[in-house]
Amino acid sequence: MAQEKKSDFTVSYSSPSNEPFAITNSIPAPSTSSVPDKTTYLSALREAVISAQDQINKELTDRMEQDKSRATDGNPAAAKGVDEALEEENYGEEVQGED
Repeated sequence: MAQEKKSDFTVSYSSPSNEPFAITNSIPAPSTSSVPDKTTYLSALREAVISAQDQINKELTDRMEQDKSRATDGNPAAAKGVDEALEEENYGEEVQGED
């Protein structure tokens, strides 16, 4: 039996202040150029992209928390300068009465 060909979907991230990371998903390449095989391939690619987005969001959230922790270490004023719950509640909203 012939070995199934794979296509790799790879995402990489690097930053001067955080550890780099890479995400790779192997996707079975279409065995023929038929529409059903291409449809199956595109469906697998879509799932790989969604999975990568979830992993990227988790990784970047962790890095944001690390950055925030580094910024507030030894600076108590910075640590209590922003009400995170209020910021989350008002995200994307124009806040009235802050003048």
